[in-house]
Amino acid sequence: MLEKACKESDRFIVPMKLVMTVEGRDRRVVAFSGKTSSILEVVRAMGNAFEEIAALAEKHQQVQTLMHYVNQTTLAEEHGRQEKGKAVGIDGVTKEEYESNLGDNIEDLVKRMKTFSYRPQAVRRTYIPKAGSEKLRPLGIPSYEDKLVQGVMRRILDEVYEGKFCDFSYGFRRDKSQHQALSEVNQTIMTKRVNYIVDADIKGFFDNVDHEWLMKFLEHDIGDKNFLRYIQRFLKAGIVEDLKHYESDKGTPQGGLISPVLANVYLHYVLDTWFEKVVKKQCRGEAYMVRYADDFVCFFEYREEAEKFYEMLEERLGKFGLELSREKSKIIRFGRFAKQNSEDGKTDTFDFLGFTHINGKTRTGKYRVVHRTSKKKLAVKFRNVKDWLWQNMHGKLSDLISQLNRKLRGHYRYYGISGNYKGIRNFYEYVVKATYKIRNRRSQRGCMTWEKYNRLLEKFPILKPRLYVNIWQMS
Repeated sequence: MLEKACKESDRFIVPMKLVMTVEGRDRRVVAFSGKTSSILEVVRAMGNAFEEIAALAEKHQQVQTLMHYVNQTTLAEEHGRQEKGKAVGIDGVTKEEYESNLGDNIEDLVKRMKTFSYRPQAVRRTYIPKAGSEKLRPLGIPSYEDKLVQGVMRRILDEVYEGKFCDFSYGFRRDKSQHQALSEVNQTIMTKRVNYIVDADIKGFFDNVDHEWLMKFLEHDIGDKNFLRYIQRFLKAGIVEDLKHYESDKGTPQGGLISPVLANVYLHYVLDTWFEKVVKKQCRGEAYMVRYADDFVCFFEYREEAEKFYEMLEERLGKFGLELSREKSKIIRFGRFAKQNSEDGKTDTFDFLGFTHINGKTRTGKYRVVHRTSKKKLAVKFRNVKDWLWQNMHGKLSDLISQLNRKLRGHYRYYGISGNYKGIRNFYEYVVKATYKIRNRRSQRGCMTWEKYNRLLEKFPILKPRLYVNIWQMS
């Protein structure tokens, strides 16, 4: 049935490029084969193909045939997903350049993949500022063709593993978000028997994934040797920096579209299933975990079990080439009884996904978990918006505030969660004051008064804060 479906779809879907016209609301694609099919048909067939992968993964413990899903159709569709104007890899090819002869380029790519003459190129390493630090963070930029192949393989892996991943894993997954992870943290503390939290940090996780173990995990679920062969080629592609080539013997591909799902697969076996099948069964009290990518917190009813888990965690991570950062990891007393069981009446806090989580109370005195923008993250936001205002100080005020409001809206949409109005209000007030001070530095003609500035804000208002997400009632 699967083979028949693939043949049926191949009759009319091929790389799209030569001519694209719009007939009313129905966009038509003329492919290099000379046949015509609507984008709606293409998208529908694409969705069906990936749904078939999910069905196979659910039915069979090990999926056998995946490589044929990396074809002219899926690669052309992935090309359409790529954003324009992105930095180029060592090939120097942009999306626009590749698109100028898209049909032939993709046809040639598929031929090379079938004969295994296609080899991923090394990623070009550059550096960007690291949030909250003066250090620089390395960033890898793949070549354009590698982006296309990785993008399709990532979607295939997503379908294979979506039904296997644990519910408490939220990072880089379809229909899961950071806000849902935060809601799960809140609900676990509020409704479960939580008295202690293990706030753990894995040192340099993405740079230390063991290739041999990762391939073993993939082989457990995927029997397609050709598919696995290309994943291994991406892992071994290497890095180019200052015209020097460096081998990559560990870690996931820097900047690669495939990296997040590979990281999730690694932690699914190293951490998630181990916690579910081993750790929880050894606990006489309740135990829970919430993970977003490599950032995770664990909740325990009893202190001795939290301490035992911490010791086991170090050993477990070490077995798979990972290391627990002792400086950033800790066990804290947390929950509705934390304050009354504390000798000095004080309680600890922990940071997770950009928020500091605090033992607090409602206006009526009932226990509640309070979520505030992390001071570290807020300091970074202050510095970034200040730098941006300096860089744009000579533009028109209307244009500046229009761009500034887009940045504020993004900040509010993430940090505007239940109980954090004060946090986003602080950011708003800082932006208003910083804009006033920096606009006054534009010339030597004298200072603009607050009265005049407020009149300008009436005409060009800076977006005021509002809450967007109610994590207390998320399902």
